[in-house]
Amino acid sequence: MVTDHRKQPRRRGEALHAAIFQATLDELAEVGYAKLTMERVAERARTGKASLYRRWPTRLELVMAAVYSVLPDPSDVADTGSLRGDLLAVLRHTAAALDGAPGEAMRGLLSEALGDRGRGAALRENSQGAGRRMMHEVVRRAVERGEVEAGAVTSRRLDVGQAMIRQYFLFNGPPIPDALIVEVVDEIIVPLLGCPAP
Repeated sequence: MVTDHRKQPRRRGEALHAAIFQATLDELAEVGYAKLTMERVAERARTGKASLYRRWPTRLELVMAAVYSVLPDPSDVADTGSLRGDLLAVLRHTAAALDGAPGEAMRGLLSEALGDRGRGAALRENSQGAGRRMMHEVVRRAVERGEVEAGAVTSRRLDVGQAMIRQYFLFNGPPIPDALIVEVVDEIIVPLLGCPAP
C-alpha cells in the first residue's frame, strides 16, 4: 500500500532536508547515480517532487547537496598533533567516503559532466572544495606548530593528495588501499611541504 505523503504531518526546513538527503543517499547506494530519479527520491522521502525541484532544480544539484550534507566540516578534521598523522586522517576519511554514496555520486557526476559542457560547468559551480579546505586546515595547524614553513604552502600542494586518491578511485574503484594513502603522505605530500615553493 502506497502512503499518501500529503496526509502526513508536514515537514519543513532541516527535517525535510534531512529526509530528502537521506533518501538521495539511499537511492545512490541502491541503484547508483545513473538510475537515480527525482521521482524516486521524492517517493522515498515521502514528499512531493515540487519540494525537490524548488530547492534543487537538477539531479546534479540535489546529489551534490546530499553528499556534502554527510561530509565533515573542514574545520572539524582530526588533530593528531602531527602533520603526518593529520594528513593520514584526512586521506583515510576521503577514502572511506569514496567507498560509499559520495563515491558513487562522484563517478556518476563526472561521467555525466564529461560529455556536456553545461553539466561540467554546473558541477564546478556546485563544488564546495571541501577536500582542499580540509588540507588547508591540516597544513595551517602544521605551520602554527612549526612543522611546515608558510612559504612551502601552495594551492597545488594542497590539492595533490586528494587528487591522487580520487584518481586511484576513478580508475580502480573502491576500496582504496591504506598502503596507498601512507605512500601518498610519506612519499609525496610531506616531502613537498618540506620544500620552499619555487
